[in-house]
Amino acid sequence: MEDVTKIKDLTPGSRRVNVLGKVIVLGEPKEIRTRFGDDKSVTEVVIADDTGKITLTLWDDQTKDIRDGEILKIDNGYISLLRGHMRLNVGKYGTMSEGDEDIEPSEELDMSEKEYENQYNNYNKGYRNSGNNSGRRYNNNRRNNNYGRNNDNEDEE
Repeated sequence: MEDVTKIKDLTPGSRRVNVLGKVIVLGEPKEIRTRFGDDKSVTEVVIADDTGKITLTLWDDQTKDIRDGEILKIDNGYISLLRGHMRLNVGKYGTMSEGDEDIEPSEELDMSEKEYENQYNNYNKGYRNSGNNSGRRYNNNRRNNNYGRNNDNEDEE
């Protein structure tokens, strides 16, 4: 496992992180309906390292072999916000496996406790809402005219 990110160093914008933590709370699976209309099973698991704890969201079969007290290695995980609170996710590009390291978990700092504003949920927030003129921007009026030409526009050329 490459560079391990300590739980206390996770932020709402954390992407492609490797986290090592001990399962301290193994929640019960809940059946939910996703925004796409699919029924899925979701389980919240709290993991902790020596710096703090965070809630890990696991879907469907990701929880089948997890035990309370187990050490988990999450490779290429990411942080999302659920109602403003950080959740660690494995996602489809990440992996989760059992670790053999010894961890003395600290429960003093709960990274999922603090509430953040929704600005962190916007993946491209730096591009769209930066307030400066950096990046590539299009004038929608000019761009739309190129695609929706009619006879009047052809006369202007």
